[in-house]
Amino acid sequence: MKPPEIVVFDLGKVLVDFDYGIAARRLAARCAMEVEEIRKSVEQSSLLVRYETGQLSTAEFFSEARAAIQFPGNQTEFSALFSDIFTPIEEMIALHSELVAAQIPTFIFSNTNELAVQHIRKRFPFFSRFNGYVLSYELGAMKPQPEIYRAVEARTVRSGAEILYIDDRPENVQAGAARGWQVIWHETPEKTNTLIRQLGWWPEGKS
Repeated sequence: MKPPEIVVFDLGKVLVDFDYGIAARRLAARCAMEVEEIRKSVEQSSLLVRYETGQLSTAEFFSEARAAIQFPGNQTEFSALFSDIFTPIEEMIALHSELVAAQIPTFIFSNTNELAVQHIRKRFPFFSRFNGYVLSYELGAMKPQPEIYRAVEARTVRSGAEILYIDDRPENVQAGAARGWQVIWHETPEKTNTLIRQLGWWPEGKS
């Protein structure tokens, strides 16, 4: 099989790690609720899913979250506490930089929300170096729903084996493979680096 023409990256747990427990602990310090109650009310409820599928605007999400956890502050305060939960996965960011240097188009394909994207765009310079973005909250669908995979193909003007897709969730990878995409189930940066370097994109001595 010939090398793919583009690389499509999942974001969370592939390029950046995240922990909603961080947000819950910070919010708990301002609220009359325990950390696990906050997680159940926001992260582990339909509220976050509705936000990440575009059913709620950021203002609407804040309004419902504020009522659910009895948060006393304003939207700016809540946004800062809620979104600062990410740390870079440096090995994968370095791999992306190599792909950019090799002039291989790259795209972000993520189940995510507006607050997360605003924070990552501001905090992590690598995010601006992608050729395009397919984001659940903008499309109104989440992986592994087929319509968001069709959106990737439409936005990238690629299909089938022309696409290499990297994701940490097996069900998302399987949905891409079912469309004929080349896929890597991301388990560790080392494994993903090894697999992607077998595609023959880099000059001799770089692999």
